[in-house]
Amino acid sequence: MNGGNETVAVFEEVVRLQRAGQPCVLATVIASRGSSPRKAGAKMVVRGDGTSAGTIGGGKVEQEVVRTALKSLADGTGPVSATFVLDETFGHACGGELTVQIEPLGGMPRLVMCGAGHVGQALTHLAALAGFRVSVVDERPDYLAPERLPEAAEYFNGDYAAGVASFQPTEADAVVIATPGYASDLTAVKAALATPAGFIGVIGSMRKKETLFKDLAGLGFTFADLERLTVPVGLAIGGNSPPEIAISIAAQLIERRYRA
Repeated sequence: MNGGNETVAVFEEVVRLQRAGQPCVLATVIASRGSSPRKAGAKMVVRGDGTSAGTIGGGKVEQEVVRTALKSLADGTGPVSATFVLDETFGHACGGELTVQIEPLGGMPRLVMCGAGHVGQALTHLAALAGFRVSVVDERPDYLAPERLPEAAEYFNGDYAAGVASFQPTEADAVVIATPGYASDLTAVKAALATPAGFIGVIGSMRKKETLFKDLAGLGFTFADLERLTVPVGLAIGGNSPPEIAISIAAQLIERRYRA
């Protein structure tokens, strides 16, 4: 495989991993001196399980880069650069040098969309365009037809609580709730609060918020639980049509992503 095709293959693997929500590390040779196995621009992606695609030269240097990459994922550290002298320590006698940038990359941010009605359909499209992996839950099978939601990464047809639980949202994920009715909204909210989801938004009015919070408190949810909810969800940009509401929610999700 020539260098250009190899680089394309590495980036394709990065995209695949991110779409699957799997963190990885991109290692790039940013400088080389003397006799070295790879020159500046060579790339390798390290997966979370320690396997890799592409190469920055093989041997003990590559093993050390993989070790550092996995440690960066475990520690949550930012990009680092490391310089390796290619001497007997790394199984070389050429005396060259390689400087490698090691850059952790998180998976794509995920949106768990509860409800595939007009707002949910529009928000799925907008969130996917904005770089979110969208998982959609709805009890109505016809609303989950692929032609309605071509950008959705995955679907769950069934109870909203079971759907939220199946997608296991993390602190990096968002859950937006726009189901057909209040009872199913409440079901989805309770399920979302049982997860570490970093953002939980519910479509509706301030009056609905008062009712929702009263009912949740009556069920034993704490003030800290209620503080995790954004009701009504979406930035106050004006407009009440489903596309406009979806735009306001997408804007809030994007704002949260860049302020996190």
